[in-house]
Amino acid sequence: MTEDSMVAALLREREGLVQRGLDDRVAQVDEQLKLRGYTPPAAEKSAPSEPSSTTTPPKARRQRRPETT
Repeated sequence: MTEDSMVAALLREREGLVQRGLDDRVAQVDEQLKLRGYTPPAAEKSAPSEPSSTTTPPKARRQRRPETT
């Protein structure tokens, strides 16, 4: 990956924005990456992201037992 922590953080942010389809924010992050001397990956930007599908429903939260005194 990269040694620069700011570039690494921007790349993680960019990945999440691409998955959510926020193209305007992706462009802003790309601009910040360019300012730091990193060329953003062009292939991810043009490829439509597939929505994540879950095959099993999320588990219900377990309720806390009532406290006894």
